[in-house]
Amino acid sequence: MIIYFKYLNYVIRHKWFVFIECCKVGKIWRGIWHDMSKFRPDEFIPYARYFYGDWPDYNSIKKHLSWYPYKYTKEAIQEAFDLAWLKHQHRNPHHWQYWVLREDDGGTKLIDMKSEYVDEMLADWKGAGRAITGKNDPAEYRTWYLKNYNKIKLSENIRIVVDNLLDVWEDVLWKEIEEEIRLSTKAKENQ
Repeated sequence: MIIYFKYLNYVIRHKWFVFIECCKVGKIWRGIWHDMSKFRPDEFIPYARYFYGDWPDYNSIKKHLSWYPYKYTKEAIQEAFDLAWLKHQHRNPHHWQYWVLREDDGGTKLIDMKSEYVDEMLADWKGAGRAITGKNDPAEYRTWYLKNYNKIKLSENIRIVVDNLLDVWEDVLWKEIEEEIRLSTKAKENQ
């Protein structure tokens, strides 16, 4: 039962910090409704179990305790969390994954995120960082964004907006220049 209270404590802290960030940009309603789906049992329970539980590995336990239920193993908890995370992304348009269209041919299309959700996404990043670390440091979420730059799939228009809002243009340009230098140096070495 304690894992559920620990997770509830985290969610409330996270929502509070996101609410503060949303208020700063005039999106009070988005701040109030932010991540309400995390209180649904199909998200709340798997999240709490994943982040705060200590579960045995299925392979290590099955030979000793054949009666032990699979649903309380590390593997089952991971599967339940993955499904809950997918549901969360599809229920909440402030996640960039919500705006990535998986096409039938296997390709992907990046759709422009609505501006109200861009603001909430940035508030979410800031609020999550503050809830986890206890610090409200703009340099930390800029660094996190740059570190995950190529993993975060945004349409061209939204990428420009986010880069501007986070004031990372210079960092992105330097990163691209460094990559070009690295590639040209590698090409020269291979000749």
